[in-house]
Amino acid sequence: MRQGAQYAVMSCHLMTILKRRCKSAAQIQQLHAQSITRGKFFLLLRQILHSCILSASRATNDSSNSIIDYSTNIFNRIPNPSSFDYNAIIRAHTLLRSPHTALSFLTHMRRNSVPPDSHTFPFVLKACGMLQNSLSYGKSLHAHVLKFGFMGDVFVCNALSCAYCRGGDVDGAYAVFEGSPVRDVVSYNVMIDGFVKAGEIDHARELFDEMPERDAVSWGTLLAGYAKLNRCIEAIELFDLMMDSRVKFDNVTLVSALSACSQLGKVTKGKEIHEYIERNTIKIDAYLGTALVDLYAKCGCLETAKDVFKSCCEKNVSLWNAMLMGFAMHGDGISLLQYFSRMVEEGIRPDGVTILGVLVGCSHSGLTNEARRIFANMQSVYGVQRELKHYGCMADLLARAGLINEAMEMIEKMPMGGDVFVWGGLLGGCKIHGNLEVAEEAANKVMQVKPEDGGVYSVLAHMYANSQRWDDLVKVRRLRDCRWGIRKSAGCSLIELDGVMHEFVSGDCLHPYTEEICFVLNGLELQQSEVFSWQQILH
Repeated sequence: MRQGAQYAVMSCHLMTILKRRCKSAAQIQQLHAQSITRGKFFLLLRQILHSCILSASRATNDSSNSIIDYSTNIFNRIPNPSSFDYNAIIRAHTLLRSPHTALSFLTHMRRNSVPPDSHTFPFVLKACGMLQNSLSYGKSLHAHVLKFGFMGDVFVCNALSCAYCRGGDVDGAYAVFEGSPVRDVVSYNVMIDGFVKAGEIDHARELFDEMPERDAVSWGTLLAGYAKLNRCIEAIELFDLMMDSRVKFDNVTLVSALSACSQLGKVTKGKEIHEYIERNTIKIDAYLGTALVDLYAKCGCLETAKDVFKSCCEKNVSLWNAMLMGFAMHGDGISLLQYFSRMVEEGIRPDGVTILGVLVGCSHSGLTNEARRIFANMQSVYGVQRELKHYGCMADLLARAGLINEAMEMIEKMPMGGDVFVWGGLLGGCKIHGNLEVAEEAANKVMQVKPEDGGVYSVLAHMYANSQRWDDLVKVRRLRDCRWGIRKSAGCSLIELDGVMHEFVSGDCLHPYTEEICFVLNGLELQQSEVFSWQQILH
């Protein structure tokens, strides 16, 4: 009797240690070894399995495989596993992103006549969403949910809607949502996210407006959708509504709002958000720092962008890219190359966006030799594969510098065919330097790749007019007029002054201060002409 009591006390002691102190897989395995030496192993099998689940939620990529194998071995030793045990092993494999194995345990469960419960399907449906053919499998699981009568469970319905959304069937997800007798905040959030990812932002807004209760995820998902779909005015209006409603922001929401401000050039609103971040002592991580640097750089506040960059303790490649692009946009090629060198020295590996930013900056600053060197070293030194966008930038850079033949040689050696940016960059340089022969070839290539681009016809017509080739001018205009669907996108600029946004469209004279602006521009042009004339006289 006394020996039995000691046995029970020892078992309880091991269980207590397992629950309270064993946080890692190594600690669980140590206790596992003790339970074997003390003859308590089979009593602790289920507890060890469920501790593995907690360990799986904290696992890194390096340790996940060992936890999967270990938890599977433990499960296989449990005699007559229950629904609770199956749920545990399915959850472990789902958490460790092993969906096929997770789903195979469901099959094993059904073959052994172990009935699934309401906790089984959320894990299984999450695993289903990780598969490439998730939709067909999701529909099969939907039938199982109906068969076992779990359509009244809000957690199951939410997981089912999510599985349909991940499979790209937002209508199927909405049908589940509509048929669910109980809905919570998560139910609405799943559907809002599904509609946003499907590009149906207006449907997402309708659901958002009818929600009885919203959380930060509801607001943030819709705001991110507006920003991603370039509905920036609505994004900022929603952000202001969030401020009025005193919703607690997360970094995703703040980044989306800053992105909308950046696209619209609303630097004043962006500064307000920055002040909110500082006032609430929100840590500016690399993600948030990238959005702030991008905002200030695009809105002309390069010094402020540099200050934000310097203040960020953690700098990832995206943050470096935002800063480099800022220098590139402002034509500060010297600072661009200095920061690029610092980036490499600090062990941050450049990517395709990094190299593109450096090449663009070199192009705007006339640093042709530096661009040549970096382009030549892309693969050998920086480990970045050349893409069409890099070739397009180099074609534009070389052509602008008057190196038309070198640009042509590079294009001919490309491993892939040139796109509209490659040939368009060459065409732009030909226009600057009056090289009509190469311009005709480049224009023909652009017409083949993108025949609806109206800009190429205008460039060619302009060059024919300058060369007084009137017959060719008439031909290219006729060609443009007889081709269907040709359009030319008008250039557009935005600038904020004293909190008011001013928009200027190429060829548009609707701005109320058009006459005053033209008067100042004419004055500047006259002044430049006078300065140039004096320089000619002095030399």
